[in-house]
Amino acid sequence: MKKLVSGLLILLLALVVVACSNDGEAETDENGGTDGEKKEITFWHAMSGSNGEAIEDMVNQFNEQSDTVSVEAIYQGSYDDSLTKLRAVGGSSEAPAIVQVFEIGTKYMSESGFITPMQDFIDNDDFDPSILEPNILSYYELDGQLYSMPFNTSNAVMFYNKDMFEEAGLDLENPPSSFSEMKDASEQIASSTDAYGFTMATIGWFFEQLMANQGADYLDNDNGRGGDATEALVNSQEGLNIFNWLNEMNEADTFTNYGSNWEDPRGPFFAGQVAMYLDSTANTAEVIKNSSFEVGTAFLPAADGIEPQGVVVGGASLWITNQVPEEDQEAAWEFIKFTTNADVQAKWAAATGYFPITPAAYDEQTLLDVYEEYPQFTTAVDQLENTTQSSATSGALTEVLPEARKIIETALGEMYEGRDPQEALDDAADKITNALD
Repeated sequence: MKKLVSGLLILLLALVVVACSNDGEAETDENGGTDGEKKEITFWHAMSGSNGEAIEDMVNQFNEQSDTVSVEAIYQGSYDDSLTKLRAVGGSSEAPAIVQVFEIGTKYMSESGFITPMQDFIDNDDFDPSILEPNILSYYELDGQLYSMPFNTSNAVMFYNKDMFEEAGLDLENPPSSFSEMKDASEQIASSTDAYGFTMATIGWFFEQLMANQGADYLDNDNGRGGDATEALVNSQEGLNIFNWLNEMNEADTFTNYGSNWEDPRGPFFAGQVAMYLDSTANTAEVIKNSSFEVGTAFLPAADGIEPQGVVVGGASLWITNQVPEEDQEAAWEFIKFTTNADVQAKWAAATGYFPITPAAYDEQTLLDVYEEYPQFTTAVDQLENTTQSSATSGALTEVLPEARKIIETALGEMYEGRDPQEALDDAADKITNALD
């Protein structure tokens, strides 16, 4: 009996010691969280207004369904503001787990040393990237590796006033598709109404889109994707096609330049002062809402004799930083995987007007309902799906692209004021090449 009591006391003492040694510790799960707790990570983004609300809805939906991860979305201002803040905290514990960066920040981010390539998570998790739209992925792929996950994606389309088309005797359902057809339609509109035929904001992004639609590279070395770009190709024949086209319409007074801000041509279009203009697909809902007439949408026009090649995606992507512990990076991947779900993408596209990065989202009822009510959205989808993948439509890859866009904008402005198109374009090419050096 004494031996039995002694043995029980020893066993009880051992259990107490084990319990004490585990006091205050919980079992760690695979995402770095603990039983009953979620791994908390931060997500820096640059979406304000209704787009920011759509991000909050997405994050809340993720947090509600996840047992292991909680994401906090933090607005950081504009794309430029967000990237500037990331540079300031790069290499420190203040960096977020996820950051949204605009497409022209891709070169910088891929070489910054701040990130873990998305391809690492894809390979480790056997994630199937074939569920994603290849014409969107191609922008963010470098040497066959995906560095970030596309998030909010747009391209450029042409909006036109169907009422004005009818007044000018133009085909409402067959808008002009070539530069010469644009000139002819603009002349008919100008001669039969008090409006200009066409305009576009003096924004370098549109020049890039019109170059890509001709299958022309903006930079050498396969648009900077086969190696660092060393020379600008903007003064090629394709670039001159664009400048000559705009210059001829400007001189004929069927085109006018309203300015270099996105909003500059929108007001005149809403007011019926111009019949056609270029804008981002992300603004489709806003155009329809603010127009008192029926709005049509069309593919970008192409230079005469050239088969349209399509467009370069705009917008931004999500990057996972390596400035946080590995378990935080894995938690970030769980959220990013969630954003690619068809139902999540459908809800996001319906709320914002951006493209779904997952083609299966087009079959979701949420998006089908929006497209049925607003068929203007489908033009951008068709244009993207008809894009031919190439270095031109993958987009130029260089850290100096923001500066290059400003140089093109200046060249356009000088041409509108009377400078020779070839001279303005040659000067722009020299300046961009110098910036590359």
